[in-house]
Amino acid sequence: MSATMDAVMPGAAGAHNATAAAAAGRRGGGIVAGMMAFPEVQTVELLVAVSIFVAIHSLRQRRSQGLPSWPLVGMLPSLLLGLRGDMYEWLTGVLASRGGTFTFHGPWLTNLHCVVTSDPRNLEHMLKTKFGSFPKGPYFRDTVRDLLGDGIFGADDEVWRRQRKAASLEFHSAEFRALTASSLVELVHRRLLRVLGDAEEAGDAVDLQDVLLRLTFDNVCMIAFGVDPGCLRPGLPEIPFAKAFEDATEATIVRFVTPTAVWRAMRALGVGHERVLQRSLAGVDRFAYDVIRQRKEEVAGGGGGRSDLLTIFTKMRDADTGAAAYSDKFLRDICVNFILAGRDTSSVALAWFFWLLNKNPAVEAKILEEIDDIVAARRSSPPAPAAAANGADEDDLVFHPEEVKKMEYLHAALSEALRLYPSVPVDHKEVVEDEVFPDGTVLKKGTKVIYAMYTMGRMESIWGEDCREYKPERWLRDGRFMGESAYKFTAFNGGPRLCLGKDFAYYQMKFAAASILRRYHVRVVDGHPVAPKMALTMYMKHGLKVKLTKRDKSKL
Repeated sequence: MSATMDAVMPGAAGAHNATAAAAAGRRGGGIVAGMMAFPEVQTVELLVAVSIFVAIHSLRQRRSQGLPSWPLVGMLPSLLLGLRGDMYEWLTGVLASRGGTFTFHGPWLTNLHCVVTSDPRNLEHMLKTKFGSFPKGPYFRDTVRDLLGDGIFGADDEVWRRQRKAASLEFHSAEFRALTASSLVELVHRRLLRVLGDAEEAGDAVDLQDVLLRLTFDNVCMIAFGVDPGCLRPGLPEIPFAKAFEDATEATIVRFVTPTAVWRAMRALGVGHERVLQRSLAGVDRFAYDVIRQRKEEVAGGGGGRSDLLTIFTKMRDADTGAAAYSDKFLRDICVNFILAGRDTSSVALAWFFWLLNKNPAVEAKILEEIDDIVAARRSSPPAPAAAANGADEDDLVFHPEEVKKMEYLHAALSEALRLYPSVPVDHKEVVEDEVFPDGTVLKKGTKVIYAMYTMGRMESIWGEDCREYKPERWLRDGRFMGESAYKFTAFNGGPRLCLGKDFAYYQMKFAAASILRRYHVRVVDGHPVAPKMALTMYMKHGLKVKLTKRDKSKL
């Protein structure tokens, strides 16, 4: 019947089919029109899908690379998060999770790519075995050049060797040792103890880090320039040169976390931290060149009997021409470099040392016991010839160099403070040819390498499960101090660049610490925040506010 109907009415069937097709076409057209009417919906969905894929892929890389690595910006987001908190603890966590070494991928087309390590094997390879393959490098040199110039800390090759040789001879001379010892006695007993005494009598809190920085700044300026800036005078005056030096140092460190093209553009425009740096450097240079001019006039007039570094380098002559061996600019660079090292290393270490003593009273008690034994031994033996000259009576006891040398436990306590809070928390090298670290890390020519001394003091693989505990005993064998490998304890660097002033730094720290502890109990103010500051050296971000209490005078 239906077949007959179809045969009888073919037009009707065709019309029906046409109507259905038209309806379908309208529906399809409606969908297309709808999609074309809302193209942003598809775009958003596509972007969301791509973003989720990129995020998952980047986050998965944390397992293989230590940090998420994002397109274009690399690991920069993680670095920025780390900078918001304790940068050094953040870095320690990353290195611990990666076995001591990881590669940081910076943003695309920047110079923030580097290998970061805390493996002692890698440090020995870099600082000693393949020393020539790991110079400071052009990146570090260019970044610090405005402040440090061609001085020893940024220099490489012959420029570095020349300064190192001359400075090494001077550091080991009898005249230089006498200058350092006499200037330290003057500063500690005529200034430091008086400033602390005034604060104790007034019952005032004092920023011990600031006081110690003033002590070491005055001391190193005497040694480097042969001048006394007077930072540690009563009232703690602000000294223009010291302020300019501090500001210049802080502005320079910002460059290390800023893409080179950016800070160079800022320097050209004179804006931001580069403006601060330019203004501060003008103050540093004004002071330095005035002293250099005066010293050259003094030497030319036959009055160069001083033993400071500036005088020694000013007297040097070229073997062929007989002219001055160094330009004024080079003399400025030499002295500024040694001031940077000499000011910060000891003072920053001492600040962390006193903070650690506040948390570990048993260690303080053992140091006092050692000091009391040394003083008792002095009383039972004939007085030293220089005792009267040094004011070695009961009210103004001055420790002799041979007594400072016997302070083994104090030496260990200071070393333990430096292990946990090294004055230079990280340092930088750049490889000049393809290399492979002992741990298997491949280094291509031009790779920047950061070695993290702060992290090394917190690695169980290096110091054991108690690595975060403050234990001077780990440095003692039968009561005698025993040092560690420079590639395990790198507070004073290692290899050919081992710190020239290491012995003096220990002497300075021991002398100042013993002189303070024998007279005062140092207590950190309750609630005072203590955290490291991101800088070339490990300052305390908020200083170290302390209150002093006199010890029993019968023991002095």
